[in-house]
Amino acid sequence: MRKITFLKVLLTGLFIMGFGHMEASLTNLAEMAELSSSITQNSINGTVTDQDGAPLAGVNIVEKGTSNGTSTDFDGNYEITVGEDATLIFSYIGFGTQEIEAGGRSTIDIALSEGMQLEEFIVTGSRTAARSNTDTPLPIDVLPAQELVSTGQATFDKALQYRIPSFNTVQTPVNDATSLLDPYEIRNMGPSRTLILINGKRKNLSALLYTQTSPGRGETGADISAIPTDAIKRVEILRDGASAQYGSDAIAGVMNIILKDNASEGSATLRTGITSEGDGEMYGISINNGSSIGDDKGFVNYTVDLSKVNLANRPGTVDAAGEAADFGADIADVRSFLARKPDAGNINGSPETAAAKFSVNMGVDLSENTQLYGNAAYVYKKVNSYANYRTPYWRTIEDFPYLSDFFPAPGTPNNYDGYVPTFEGDLSDYNGTVGFKANLNDWNLDASFTTGGNTQTYKVNNSHNRNFVYSPSTWLDANGNGIVDPGELTEGSSLYRENSPISFDPGGTKFNHNVGNIDISRVLSDQISIGFGAEFRTETFEVIEGGLASYDGGGADSFAGNQPQNSGKFSRYNLGGYFSLDFDVNEDFLLSGTVRQENYSDFGNAFVYKFSSRYKFAEDRITLRGSISTGFRAPTLHQIYTQKAQYSFVPGQGIQVGGLVNNVSPQARLLGLDQLDAEKSTNFTVGIGSKISSFFNVTVDYYNIAVKDRIVLGSEVAPPAGGAFEGLSDLSFFVNALDTRTSGIDVVANYRSILIGMGTLNFNLAGNYTIQNERNGAVKDPAFLQGTGQSVVTPTQEALFFTSRPKTKWILGANYDINKFGFSLNNTYFGKTIFKQQGMSNDLRTEFTPKIVTDLGINYSATEKLTIALNLNNILNVLPEWKFVAENAAGQAIINDTSTNAFGVTPIQNESNLITFNQRYSQMTYDGYHFSQLGAMFNLSVNYKF
Repeated sequence: MRKITFLKVLLTGLFIMGFGHMEASLTNLAEMAELSSSITQNSINGTVTDQDGAPLAGVNIVEKGTSNGTSTDFDGNYEITVGEDATLIFSYIGFGTQEIEAGGRSTIDIALSEGMQLEEFIVTGSRTAARSNTDTPLPIDVLPAQELVSTGQATFDKALQYRIPSFNTVQTPVNDATSLLDPYEIRNMGPSRTLILINGKRKNLSALLYTQTSPGRGETGADISAIPTDAIKRVEILRDGASAQYGSDAIAGVMNIILKDNASEGSATLRTGITSEGDGEMYGISINNGSSIGDDKGFVNYTVDLSKVNLANRPGTVDAAGEAADFGADIADVRSFLARKPDAGNINGSPETAAAKFSVNMGVDLSENTQLYGNAAYVYKKVNSYANYRTPYWRTIEDFPYLSDFFPAPGTPNNYDGYVPTFEGDLSDYNGTVGFKANLNDWNLDASFTTGGNTQTYKVNNSHNRNFVYSPSTWLDANGNGIVDPGELTEGSSLYRENSPISFDPGGTKFNHNVGNIDISRVLSDQISIGFGAEFRTETFEVIEGGLASYDGGGADSFAGNQPQNSGKFSRYNLGGYFSLDFDVNEDFLLSGTVRQENYSDFGNAFVYKFSSRYKFAEDRITLRGSISTGFRAPTLHQIYTQKAQYSFVPGQGIQVGGLVNNVSPQARLLGLDQLDAEKSTNFTVGIGSKISSFFNVTVDYYNIAVKDRIVLGSEVAPPAGGAFEGLSDLSFFVNALDTRTSGIDVVANYRSILIGMGTLNFNLAGNYTIQNERNGAVKDPAFLQGTGQSVVTPTQEALFFTSRPKTKWILGANYDINKFGFSLNNTYFGKTIFKQQGMSNDLRTEFTPKIVTDLGINYSATEKLTIALNLNNILNVLPEWKFVAENAAGQAIINDTSTNAFGVTPIQNESNLITFNQRYSQMTYDGYHFSQLGAMFNLSVNYKF
């Protein structure tokens, strides 16, 4: 593979910075000319402190409506020359922004108060009046947009991975449909149990249902990777159950994405990047801009983001002995092929992706107490990935003579060397909200309508259907003579299809929802505030039928299409209402409660509640907080109605065709499967927060989440013989199979504004430690499995549910700002993960060892408008590593055994072959891993402010 050096990237960055100096000089000359032409100028100086009188260094002071500005020195002093009628804006991270009219004064001293910038309030987690982040009784992370951008990650979800310890996401080893959206989760509880909001309104789910044996199996979630980072103002993450406030899905927490609403600022960003292996090239351009509506009565802010990421390939070196054993092939033929293609032609890693993202946010005052607001977004994503390479000893010329015509390889035996099917996915995602906010006689009213949808369609190319028959006249014998009765055809016969297609349309899936909300709140007194409201939601899930050749006779090799009997539209509705009450016993002690009732058209009613409290003391420097709540998660329409045949990896047998049966099908009745019911949860959280000084704060929160009747996509089991299940190697289905318990601790600490030399140093530490994440009680297997020795939840599944994400994860960061330069160093510790891969001995497990990934960022503010950023992610090129660990003495004996079989393979090497598909996935196994396998990545961006 190609290599790219750190020096090359660094020199490129310095070269661009040189042009920045040139622009800086020209800009300074222009500003001097502008200044000299001014007639009425006023010089102002002063000191900026915190509420305790301590000086604040690095506070930004800007003349409103201009690019003229300065910042305070180490003693909090500043000096600026402005127009006679100027207004000064004082802003500093972690403190409330203030606007002060100069009024001809020559000295302006000011004290900033701690709190959200721009006097913003937390809007997540409360249905009554909004509160500042220091007053909320709930654990909430607030990430300004700059923190996301500073990671250098290409997408929003990957940026969160390196900023929020309890948030995890990683690309799955096997891509196909999953390449369109990587599974993510908070607190190791799966993507289905985190609710996503945009400006406080529910985001639509993705159409994708994860069915691979990897983290997130059997679940779905909203596509947060599709949200353009440059459109985001901040992200609020509530680390607590919130079904009482928001309804279904909010068991692990809520993520509220607040869009930019600036009417007077804009910027354009160019970005590029590459991995240390010289692949995975990334190119992108985004524009964010704002404009006022009318006479400053409103705003519109829009974002356009276009990007392309090329393939990054990380296959392993395939083991010949394992191949020969799995496929019953002559080892000489296997070795001959692997001499030509040591990785067996496999392509896995990060797929080629192109994306176009559009977002708009607006608000306009219709009167003094009424506002019209709205936002909308559209995303198109194109992904090109690959199935496992079909080697010539896997799909043989002896069984399928036509393969040399379909996939010719001149110069190889039989003019055929195998083939690699493609998987091409197209994703469209949209969401939009329009609403009115009003204040009438001290009542706050909010009425809104939200719509959203996600469509995913697929194409398979460079493949074939081994058993597809258009008509009897199209089938010939092996010599090309005679008509053969299709009834005599069997899979693997020596017959061939003269007109077999090599491109297929497998169909796809579609999901959309429409949501109406009415929310009403009022502060009744200094102590009591109330809120109540209602929500009506309709959901539609569609399975899009594939082309005939994609599913008939077993389907396209690698990815079978949706059959007509499994396709169609499925819908439901639900109506919910809530009531909230906040009672400030005094200025330090808060009690809060919410109750909610929901009714779903398909499974019935749900009643949930939440009680929370907060107590402040020691002059508000210490806060105690806690909550207890119940919650629920309705089964998604995807889980209720998905039914299909699918290709999956079976250790020791390669790729086999299995069946996924839904719970409302005739097949489900034959199996005696119950229809899915809602999950129920009980959440308990208690924490403490301390503002030790104006510069140092820390929070520690303990959480405990019990889930009853958790919905899982069960392990593959042997189907009943014959009948409706004939031709399937295995069978899987959804079931309310588990009760689970998850507990852990979240820690967040910040220390800022340490004066070092001529610059300012800030530290931050955040961590998550999982104390408990396990099954609580026996597995609830269907009756037909009793006495068969099979279960829907095997050790493989339990590992995916409970230990496939890091047991602990910590992020230690430091930022140092000096003059025009900003440096950031972040170390992310990914703790141990454990897997129990299918086919592996029960006496063994695999453990991914803890690793630290180090990211370095360098920012250079060439001018007030031009900023250049160089991000060196995973600068030490740390890669995932795993090992076998013995569960008992028998497992240790397997590890120690050095004897070999007929192919010269030791027992432990055979176990490794089983779980990596003979080393195709040697770095991460077939089930997953705990952080990116791509290694070091270098990213460069240039931002220009309008």
